Amino acid sequence: MDSVAEYLSLDEPDRSSHLWRYTPWRGIHPTGDVSRVPKLESPVLGLIGFDGGAVPDGISIEEGVHSDIILPGTDALTGTFLRAVTGNSQWTLRVEPEFSSEHPVILDIDAGDSASVLHLALKVGRLSDLELVTRIRGSGEWFGMLRTGDIGEGSSINDVVVSLMDDGTLLRVDSISIGRDAQVRAGTVSSGSECTKADLRYRMDEPGGSLRVLGSILAAESMHLDHHVEIHHEAPETFSRLAWHSACDGDSRTVGTGMLRVADGSTGADASQVFHNLLLSADAEADSIPELEVLEHEVVGCGHGTANGPIDEDQVFYLESRGFDPSEARRALIAAFLNTTLSEMGSDSLHDWLVGLLNSELRTPDA
Repeated sequence: MDSVAEYLSLDEPDRSSHLWRYTPWRGIHPTGDVSRVPKLESPVLGLIGFDGGAVPDGISIEEGVHSDIILPGTDALTGTFLRAVTGNSQWTLRVEPEFSSEHPVILDIDAGDSASVLHLALKVGRLSDLELVTRIRGSGEWFGMLRTGDIGEGSSINDVVVSLMDDGTLLRVDSISIGRDAQVRAGTVSSGSECTKADLRYRMDEPGGSLRVLGSILAAESMHLDHHVEIHHEAPETFSRLAWHSACDGDSRTVGTGMLRVADGSTGADASQVFHNLLLSADAEADSIPELEVLEHEVVGCGHGTANGPIDEDQVFYLESRGFDPSEARRALIAAFLNTTLSEMGSDSLHDWLVGLLNSELRTPDA
């Protein structure tokens, strides 16, 4: 059965589904008619160095998908739909074994001014050392991105996805396998799209894998930003941390749902997840649901937590006493809150670049 027929054979999910509890599929579908598989445009991709120049030898982007891995348990509906609409928009980002770059590399995705879609396969060779920033920009009403692939054994990868869409809806599905002794930092910086639905899934099925999933989410006006993260420990001595920070202003809403699954036999696994939400107005709303499923008794530790709250007015008062006006004080505290996770996404140079985005391009809520 091809992807189009498979998608059309599936039932529309209802709110009893964990993934679709807060954001209905018909609100994410590019036409709203879930019985349609529309024809969508392809974005323009470019691979550039951190200074705007050429990238080093050993990393390239080529047309076509040569390794299409969908993790077991991945949502059938979104994965099948994105496969169905990306037949003419498929690319592979290839990193050669033992590749190393002193500076981050930027994958620039220009989604254009119409509805577009992309299937990007990541093929990262063993013992690679790379900081990759995937930057999504554009003014179209809808953009979909399916990322599949695997991180080779012993690699050290900082993988940061930055959403800078002017408006519209973003559907993002990640399905990433992490190899033996690989160390991965997966960062998400999100602001700009009116509506986001992200389903991010990672699997460590070889010993020694390490994963940090980090989110800095800024919602303003009437944005609806919904991120679901699943981390699967399926091998001994694996490590993961999920830290997700969302700041919500206006009548915006953020959703963060997380699932840590530790399979039987994953001895020595160490996993935790924490969601923190900063509410900047009386009408803003943040929902967080961290969940654990632990089937192995011999683990280092497994935990989860969530916390919501407004800006600390004592901190605002302190900054005002040091010369900040009220608006500046609140913006400084919002930036500091989001920087908590931003600072863990990579090297000093990458962090400085991300802070520059936060200060100049991301929409900072008004006081």
